[in-house]
Amino acid sequence: MERSDWYISAPNDIVLCVDQKVGQLLKGRFYHAYSEEALPVASTEQILFRFEQFFDAMGFPHPTTLERSFGVNEEKNAKQERTRKMSDKELLSKHGELGTFIVRVQHRQNSSWQGRITWMEKNRTLNFRSVWELLKLIVSAVETVQEVEEEPEEEPSWFEEGE
Repeated sequence: MERSDWYISAPNDIVLCVDQKVGQLLKGRFYHAYSEEALPVASTEQILFRFEQFFDAMGFPHPTTLERSFGVNEEKNAKQERTRKMSDKELLSKHGELGTFIVRVQHRQNSSWQGRITWMEKNRTLNFRSVWELLKLIVSAVETVQEVEEEPEEEPSWFEEGE
């Protein structure tokens, strides 16, 4: 499944491995180049919050709006210098049971994210314009995999869509 055109292009690129989908809840883990350990995520919301924490720690991409909260305003940590601990090849070797996605958030504008996502199993890359659109793409990919697994076995098709 290794492809030479898959790459980790920016310091904040993430490999998201989705292992379970229970209702609308996604569970799995994600990897980035600055940790050898997987960072587990137990819910869809946790995926977003952990990604946001990682981007804030990297200082990239820089948010165009500041975070607001009802609590006491705490100073955000300054950009943390990090040492790369995992190579691109190691990152790209990680896979989820239901899907594996390379998430490239290029901008954090208008209180949302913009970037590209690659679904590794299908070798498809799409742009997203918001966090909501990113989640919808991941959920629809995982649902596609679940539907195929739940269908009764039929004669295998050698033709992909659009051929």
